[in-house]
Amino acid sequence: MPGLEPGIERVQEFEVDDAMLTDVGGTIGAPVLSTPRMIGMIERNAAILSFEHLPDGRATVGFEICIKHVAAAAKGARCTAHAKLREVVDGRKLRFDVEVREGQRTIGVGTHERRVIEVS
Repeated sequence: MPGLEPGIERVQEFEVDDAMLTDVGGTIGAPVLSTPRMIGMIERNAAILSFEHLPDGRATVGFEICIKHVAAAAKGARCTAHAKLREVVDGRKLRFDVEVREGQRTIGVGTHERRVIEVS
């Protein structure tokens, strides 16, 4: 699909705020970035990257995500969600390498897949 070429990238900066925090039911003693919220930022960033390169009438939906949450990020941390399109299969399946970082520290890393759909 024109515009959706392997190698395109997008970075989205975000601040870890109250709505993104968990203390895992009080078991870890300090609120940190929750895995579901981190994944949400990853998916949002990949969706925007895709949308910016799609023709009118097309969008994407996520259908697979494989993420390792490898470090904590505390309230107020400035993080970045990275997405890089690795592969386009059959013109509609998009495979991304994704990562969340706080400065030089990796917070989460993995892959994400989206499918191009027609919208009306």
